[in-house]
Amino acid sequence: MTSTDGTRAPRLPREQRRQQVLAAALDVFSTAGFHAASMDEIADRAGVSKPVLYQHFPGKLDLYLAILDASIEDLMAVARTALTGTTDNATRVSAMVNAYFAFVEEPGGAFRLVFESDLANEPAVRQRVDAADLALAQFSAAVIAEDTGLSNAEALLLASGMQGMVQVAARRWLRDGADEVSRADAAELIASLSWRGISGFPLSHPPQAE
Repeated sequence: MTSTDGTRAPRLPREQRRQQVLAAALDVFSTAGFHAASMDEIADRAGVSKPVLYQHFPGKLDLYLAILDASIEDLMAVARTALTGTTDNATRVSAMVNAYFAFVEEPGGAFRLVFESDLANEPAVRQRVDAADLALAQFSAAVIAEDTGLSNAEALLLASGMQGMVQVAARRWLRDGADEVSRADAAELIASLSWRGISGFPLSHPPQAE
């Protein structure tokens, strides 16, 4: 690859080049969607030739799935941290809501691949998104079942309802309300609503009075 001044740009390590391609592709996919994005545009945005791009990813779908996998992994990591970082349930709810809002607000727009993909009917995409959606709900359901004594099925329904509400609210905030309501205030509103609902279920093992 040659720079604008005619000198040859230094060769990057393979993994660093791959991450450069992924970053460029995320920008293109999140802006244009899968169908309108082109490998030419992605290669140009990444500063690589198309042959180099195809060395890393055999096709556009392979590249898309790699970004989707990384985005889901990021969301799962912050959700897991939110639930395991404390034993206080009000704090857990707040942390989980904030995790979704932070994910939606990320500049790269990775949330669009997870929540708003124009490739949702592609089996490989649908399988990944559905599996992530279930895993995220199961994280919360395990805590709900343990603390309330509800059955696993009941806890999963509650967790899925809360999860859907938070996802939709975060995306609505980014699209229509970010100029009027700060992320912190928006997350606090939704966390308060979520906690008022879930806290109505009695604890199966309430704290002992001192």
